[in-house]
Amino acid sequence: MLKIGELASYSGVSVETLRYYERQGLLPAPQRADNGYRLYPASNVGRVAFILRAKTVGFTLDEIRELLSLEGERDTHTCAEVKRFAEAKRRDIEQRMHELQLMHDTLSQLTQTCCGGPYSAAHCSILTAFAEGETRPETTHDHVD
Repeated sequence: MLKIGELASYSGVSVETLRYYERQGLLPAPQRADNGYRLYPASNVGRVAFILRAKTVGFTLDEIRELLSLEGERDTHTCAEVKRFAEAKRRDIEQRMHELQLMHDTLSQLTQTCCGGPYSAAHCSILTAFAEGETRPETTHDHVD
């Protein structure tokens, strides 16, 4: 059994992170020693590593909770279920990447049209685009003489 500080050290996360994972149901409630210390089974080092790897590829904590359920019940689930779950996440990431690309393109266009000079922002094309709801501003210069 490991104290929370030991689990944190072996897992490479903070004690606060472990407490958070516990509150979120990602780590089972630990046993308590007579002195009140949390005592975790050594297997939780692997569980935390699983959580961190799943976070690295974009899974949310709710999704990780579901993955942990699949992991804990491997005999009652199929690879097809797990694959569908992972493919759904991949599609979600692809959609987010597309949205981020649109944001990038819009910001590129906005910053290209802005003169960026020392003039008053009274005629700033970036602020105007946001104020008027334009997502793809026309190519003009900010400064009006």
